[in-house]
Amino acid sequence: MELNLHASVTLLLTALALILFTQDKIRLESSSLFILTLLVLFFTLFPFYTEDDRQLTAADFFMGFGHEALIAISALMILGKGIETTGALKPLTRQLSQSWSKSPALTFLITLLVSAVLSAFVNNTPIVIMLIPILISVAINNQTSPSKLLIPMGLTTIIGGMATTIGTSTNLLVVALANDMAGIQFSMFEFSLPVIIVGGVGILLLWGIAPYFLPDRKIALNDQKQRIYNAVLFLSEKSINQDMEVRDVLEKTNHEMPIHKILRGEYQQIIPIPTVKLKPGDKLFITGTAEKLKEFESKLNGTLHNINNEGELLDGEYQTQDDDQVLAEILVTGGSILHNRSIKQARIAERFNVLVLAIHRLHHSSQRMTKKLSKMKLHRGDILLVQVSRENLHLIKDDTKLLVLDNVTDYVSNGKGSTAILVMLGVITLAATGILPIAVSALAGVIAMILSGCLGWRHIGKALSAQVILVVVVSLALGRALTDTGGTDFLANSFIGVTHGMSTVMILSSLLFLMAFITNVVSNTTSAIIGTPVAITIAQHLGVPLEPFILAVLFGANMSYATPIGYQTNLLIYSAGGYTFMDFLRFGVPLTLVMGFGFAFILSILYGL
Repeated sequence: MELNLHASVTLLLTALALILFTQDKIRLESSSLFILTLLVLFFTLFPFYTEDDRQLTAADFFMGFGHEALIAISALMILGKGIETTGALKPLTRQLSQSWSKSPALTFLITLLVSAVLSAFVNNTPIVIMLIPILISVAINNQTSPSKLLIPMGLTTIIGGMATTIGTSTNLLVVALANDMAGIQFSMFEFSLPVIIVGGVGILLLWGIAPYFLPDRKIALNDQKQRIYNAVLFLSEKSINQDMEVRDVLEKTNHEMPIHKILRGEYQQIIPIPTVKLKPGDKLFITGTAEKLKEFESKLNGTLHNINNEGELLDGEYQTQDDDQVLAEILVTGGSILHNRSIKQARIAERFNVLVLAIHRLHHSSQRMTKKLSKMKLHRGDILLVQVSRENLHLIKDDTKLLVLDNVTDYVSNGKGSTAILVMLGVITLAATGILPIAVSALAGVIAMILSGCLGWRHIGKALSAQVILVVVVSLALGRALTDTGGTDFLANSFIGVTHGMSTVMILSSLLFLMAFITNVVSNTTSAIIGTPVAITIAQHLGVPLEPFILAVLFGANMSYATPIGYQTNLLIYSAGGYTFMDFLRFGVPLTLVMGFGFAFILSILYGL
């Protein structure tokens, strides 16, 4: 079939969306809003009429904001925040940590199985965040590398999320589209069996084989004492005696403090030769471990406190109000408020009343500071050394989803953990038995958590992700435009043409692997939204049941195993484990092949293809 103008433009916008979604420097919500705006403008300025002579309007593309799938996804994100905030899973993770010393191999397997089961009902991001520090600690205590454990754990949570309709936002969207377009309704556990069978094999491979494939990464994250930070030490009048020179400062620190440059005033940079005289207000650009930096600060009577509420360098007078201060290390993760932003832009000092003392470049530890710490753009994997009260440290984790690497504190529990679990079980039961749709039961669960004190209204805004909401909306809009303009028919016919002569099972496998490829380089949500209508059209053309082709899209779109950009938890693992891109490919590709052929085989048997 030939493409009309509107189908061609929609396909071009879809391709542009796929490209923009892979750009790390462009915020995902910005790309989504940009694509949605272009789509709406084009169909408004150049009207399109469907076969039944109905015009596609802006309202059709904005319907995603009120779509049942988005309501369900948002409510489940809030419920997941309730589980996280109440510390409901903390006793379980603590027990796993304690059991590791007795039987490491068995406990690792139990950890993978538990994380998979939990991910079938709860967003896997908080699960991964809770398990990363445990696995790092366990690896250090057992004299192994965390890189042997983190990828298996992260990929296991993705496998677990495939097992139910509420496991991931992708599942919910595919199920909703199948209902909207073909009247097919999937119950909560309808496709759990193939995931249990094939996913079980995958988890066994992640447990028994993956550690041998994965490299032994000796990352800086392994040993806090060896982590080198860049910092700025301020010298006040109390620090400087008359005629004090650089060599005098070096003698005070036993020549252990490396000085890379001296900043005087705003712009004057001075080479730190031994005979240079120092003045009050000078800023020494130094490096050292966290312990050494505090030691230098003490010996020189200076201060490492260098960021105020406006993100500007200080003279050392700024202090936090709480006496219960700790040093903490915070890992910058993809999608956090610090990712691709400076400390000044993120205003982290103002939000949490912290003192940002230094920065460690995880993948560029030898890189020196060339500008003010407050204006340095932070990248995924950077670690900030901060001084903060215990209470505010909890708030940082709660508000920003930054990964706190410091072990001085446990997550705050408000004593409502058991209540939160009961509410979540109620939501699952109501949806699984068909008493209520998942969107309705999840909303009821949100109200129950608020009334029971598990959640406050401040948590709800923090739980909702603008990225997820806008990606879902633009994906629904593109899917609607592709379907109504005939774009999906074109894609389906093109796919059928390429796979002409293949058996039905091979066509199913090809579709599944195509989705798996797309999801590893772009948004899994987008690949599912585009793939679902195409899968329905292909199945109708072949005259076979629609369900296995829809599930092929669902499973393939979830198989984001092969790249760190495939899924948000992969980015967390990538940063914390010191991995390279090739580390994910090394085991992710074989796992994708095993899982893909396994799903194709099981689906062909279950649906008689």
